[in-house]
Amino acid sequence: MKIKFLHTISVTLFSAASVYLNAQEKPYVSEVWIADQGKTYKNPVLYADYSDPDAIRVGEDYYMTASSFNEAPGLPILHSKDMVNWKLVNYAVTEVLPNDYFSVPKRGDGIWAPSIRFHKGEFYIYWGDPDFGVYMVKTRDPLGLWEKPMLVMEGKGLIDACPFWDEDGNAYLVHGWAGSRAGVKSLLTLNRMNPEGTKVLDKGTHVFDGHDAHPTVEGPKMYKRNGYYYIFAPAGGVATGWQLALRSKNIYGPYEEKIVLEQGSTKINGPHQGAWVDTPSGESWFYHFQDVDAGGRVVHLQPMKWEKDWPVIGTDNNKNGIGEPVLTYKKPDVGKTYPTTTPAETDEFDGEKPGLQWQWSANENIVWSSRLPGQKFLRLFSMKLPEGEKNLWNVPNLLTQKFPAPEFTATTKVKLIPEEAKEGKTAGLLIMGLDHQSIVITNKPDGFYLQVRKAEKADKGGEEKILFETRLKSNEAYLKVQVSEPNGRCRFSYSENGKDFLKAGDVFQARPGKWIGAKVGLYSISTAKAPRGGYADFDWFRITKN
Repeated sequence: MKIKFLHTISVTLFSAASVYLNAQEKPYVSEVWIADQGKTYKNPVLYADYSDPDAIRVGEDYYMTASSFNEAPGLPILHSKDMVNWKLVNYAVTEVLPNDYFSVPKRGDGIWAPSIRFHKGEFYIYWGDPDFGVYMVKTRDPLGLWEKPMLVMEGKGLIDACPFWDEDGNAYLVHGWAGSRAGVKSLLTLNRMNPEGTKVLDKGTHVFDGHDAHPTVEGPKMYKRNGYYYIFAPAGGVATGWQLALRSKNIYGPYEEKIVLEQGSTKINGPHQGAWVDTPSGESWFYHFQDVDAGGRVVHLQPMKWEKDWPVIGTDNNKNGIGEPVLTYKKPDVGKTYPTTTPAETDEFDGEKPGLQWQWSANENIVWSSRLPGQKFLRLFSMKLPEGEKNLWNVPNLLTQKFPAPEFTATTKVKLIPEEAKEGKTAGLLIMGLDHQSIVITNKPDGFYLQVRKAEKADKGGEEKILFETRLKSNEAYLKVQVSEPNGRCRFSYSENGKDFLKAGDVFQARPGKWIGAKVGLYSISTAKAPRGGYADFDWFRITKN
């Protein structure tokens, strides 16, 4: 049984994309997390903060997107041929709209819980921005430049939007509500759209109220099967919730309800919010997230079957008709075997620009960095801190990426060039979250120093403090952080020769950011009083085993 939103496409339509995806350089394979185990896979299939994932199949290709909030570029596009091995191939938006609003960090705002669909030869992604409304962006080539996003429905508190095109040509949009902006949550609302999916046509109709039994119902995804309209919706909260399925013969309801996935006797907390995807052979599968605190919301893949026109996700270990998540399972039947691949982590900085794994904390300003042809390093310029800032929370030019595993080591080599400034230029390696800690090179009138800096409750204005300091022989150093279990314990160290590393500071407990996991990355800043100018050259950034 095919999912209603799936449409057949010709081979030639995406010939360029197929060449790109199938005739590339050797696939990147992580040293720290691989889901593919041969004939089986292990969960999470993506041990990284691709929160609120949604996925579709188009022909023999699978595409996934996820929330990106204020980080830019936004709306990651991941591609897979077998549902287990994923590669980050693009972003649907280069900047978050409105551009001026997101030119400074608006942590936790922006792009919430997107839905990706394929309709009449075009890829569509809809998402709700809780402060501005529902946006849509589309393209015919998911690997190319997506069109400029358009505001489909303006309003406060509109989140988690999903489109649906019925067989009769009518188009709809189902969405949730953010209580922090709308004053109410746990409601799912259905709007009519024009057939092009570019604007809503009415004020909407509530189709489900979760207040009685399913608090914080949100993230709806709409499908159609065997004459039933289905709304898959998470409930119960990010870290503790369950997956709900609603069905009705009428798109406006009333909807029957059933819990179809829960933690049960497993250690997978809050398994919910994701996507039903089928294979060409007719198998059904479901992607969802799990909140692992500092690691963010990581992505799991569950087998799925249908019983009496209800989905059962995972395995029904308790024989209560409700599925529980699996940790390992046989891989989906896609008819072929594909090479192991994972999203990139390490970056040697020898390409035309930094890898797709990197995001800024706000819309990018071109003067933050440079990568000239033939340049074998990344140059980050010493941008002045915003006036009065006590930590890095509101600094836009932080270049970070997601934690890639529960345990890993990140290492970089950096040279600080302060130009005319006698002091006040700083660059280094960062663990960013509600608390943040970094190991950096900074300059003073008498030379260069290695420091470990930490800010607690950065989101509340907590002041950054120096925990460790030692003088360096030069303006160059190797910086390292080892992240280990339980839950993101970070140990910083440094070396002046790249071989002998010395511990610096105490163990730091990583904390998630606002709606995202902790991130690891690089930055280069200047105090407000220092003369303008200065930069830091990063030779490479590498993710390895501890």
